[in-house]
Amino acid sequence: MAADTARQALAGVHRLYARRSAPILLELDLTMDPVEGVPGDPVSAALARRRPSLRTVVDGLRRAREDDRAATLIARIAPCGTPLARVQEIRDAVIAFREAGGTAFAYADAFGEFGGGTVPYYLACAFDQIWLAPPGELGLTGVALETPFLRDALDRLGIEIQVGQRHEYKNAVNTFVERDFTAAHREASERIVVSSLSMIVDGIATARGLSPARVRELIDNAPLSAEQARRGGLVDRLGYRDEVYAAARAHARRTAGDGTGPATDAAHTADAAHTAGAGGEAEAGADAVARGVARSTGATAEDERDGVILMYLSHYQRTAQRREASRSRLPAPVLHRGGQLAKPGGKAFRRGSERRKVIAVIHGTGPVLLGRGGRAPLRGPAMTSDALTAAFRAAGRDEDVAAAVFRVDSPGGSYVASDLIRREVERFQATGRPVVVSMGSVAASGGYFVALGADAIVAHPGTLTGSIGVFGGKQVVRELLDKIGVRFGAVAEGENALMTSPRREFSPAERKKLDEFLDRVYEDFVTKVAAGRKMTPEAVHEVARGRVWTGADAHERGLVDVLVGLSQACELAWEKAGLPTSVTPRLRVLPKLALADRLRPPRSSEDPAAAGVGGVPLAGPLSAGLPLTGTALLGASLEVMAHRVVGGVYATAGGDAFAAGWGPLAAAAARAGLPAGGPLLMPPLGRIT
Repeated sequence: MAADTARQALAGVHRLYARRSAPILLELDLTMDPVEGVPGDPVSAALARRRPSLRTVVDGLRRAREDDRAATLIARIAPCGTPLARVQEIRDAVIAFREAGGTAFAYADAFGEFGGGTVPYYLACAFDQIWLAPPGELGLTGVALETPFLRDALDRLGIEIQVGQRHEYKNAVNTFVERDFTAAHREASERIVVSSLSMIVDGIATARGLSPARVRELIDNAPLSAEQARRGGLVDRLGYRDEVYAAARAHARRTAGDGTGPATDAAHTADAAHTAGAGGEAEAGADAVARGVARSTGATAEDERDGVILMYLSHYQRTAQRREASRSRLPAPVLHRGGQLAKPGGKAFRRGSERRKVIAVIHGTGPVLLGRGGRAPLRGPAMTSDALTAAFRAAGRDEDVAAAVFRVDSPGGSYVASDLIRREVERFQATGRPVVVSMGSVAASGGYFVALGADAIVAHPGTLTGSIGVFGGKQVVRELLDKIGVRFGAVAEGENALMTSPRREFSPAERKKLDEFLDRVYEDFVTKVAAGRKMTPEAVHEVARGRVWTGADAHERGLVDVLVGLSQACELAWEKAGLPTSVTPRLRVLPKLALADRLRPPRSSEDPAAAGVGGVPLAGPLSAGLPLTGTALLGASLEVMAHRVVGGVYATAGGDAFAAGWGPLAAAAARAGLPAGGPLLMPPLGRIT
């Protein structure tokens, strides 16, 4: 009887370890734009769990490169507003996964219906095979830009815009004061479109084995039916979801048959059975092994079919992260591609003090705001000066932090807040530890200013950056108020007490004060760029004047050091810290606060709770201190609130961002196509269709 029980237990252990050695088909949902940065409050964090984060996608694919079981990836792709630079980040991670021996399948129901599929298709070209549903279309229609001009509408409403900018390319105000493109505005816009399309064409041509000229010919003939796309060499197979998943499962099974993982797991099975003994001890041993296997894989019986475990990449990454952090997991060898065991000193092992060293990853996402910002849920993210400076101070006090990577995804904002953050970056650097700035989809104007204290600045070719300039002013709504019968009385003491009032024009003396301020801010900006980039002020002025550049163009002009993504930025920071390149950098996201720290007030400005991520403050269009009352901003001239290249369009970051300047009128302003940050924050870049 005891022998039968032992055999049953051994058979159970064999089955469990067979599941543990079963191939994993990684699944990636790219029908939603991956989250950039750290959610600013518990509610936003909970909602964000339904969407993949960019960091999870990149880290998950990095981990899969060293896992023989996870050698197959399938991704569903659709137009979803993902900016060009973020697409390039994902492309790089997929290509690295393939170079390590993995195979990647891309599937789309449609790459846009009659257009809007340029950037999603560009993303799909990073995969080994592209599948398209038979009724689907390939909307590879290229890149075009449309920008609204509101001058006539504002004149009819009785609203006068009184602003100044430095200089001609700082076309933030053109949406409101012009009726069409100025020469400088058109020149900058055309260059962004040309540069963006050039990257896309080159990427498609390289991946599909076509000449750039042939790709442009296909673009000019798009939209294409699924069959036309297949005949043109743009798509590998036509098929529905069940067919591409069946092909991916079959490939995962074939790949697993070539590995040595099951043999190694069999040895573990024998050891577990020997430890378990016979009788009741065998049953207890089997239960223990079952629990260990379930924990180590994160898979259940329902996840497995035909010997293949289907698992979202985000779930795989979280499971691998938990397994790495725990010392009590069931031991298992680390296999690299080809079945070779990782050796001490390699990426899977860390020894001595290196084990404690980490790279602090500090996210600055959203418009740059002075002070703390808000904490209410569902507001758009913001890079608040209090939160970011506190995060850098916390990193500076942490002896385990060997270097910092500052991830910036911001269209700019407050000049003072930008400089305060830049100063704290320099203070961290003064501790002898390097700082690398990694630019996301947009890091322009104030978003570029905050990067100036870094040892190195990296960006993607499609990042929108630069916009070294400033603008400020106010809108005068007196005529509009007269039309609707609203009157204001004013009592003031001081020559310029009503300077920022939206109910009166600037006097000549007040306008002179505004111009002096704009000149001073621009000169300070240029001077600090010159110092940070080791250029002369004259050379900086030539590439500044408020002009926005793509990352590729910025790199050619000395504004960016290297064209890589966040993962490579972390490796660069690790290397600059003097740590061995054979060791995979360990990352620590800051600020990463417990729920109690998010809810309780901080004890001091040095308290970790002070580094809580702020949100965009809610305020109405007539509130004091908002753009309507005359705020000078380092706002990106073109890409407002992360206006970005998406699936063939430049689009706004989302409805939440409108709360910054429009308050309760946010929904109406969004529908009207007005700038997300308020009337004078930054204008829309327009739509690329």
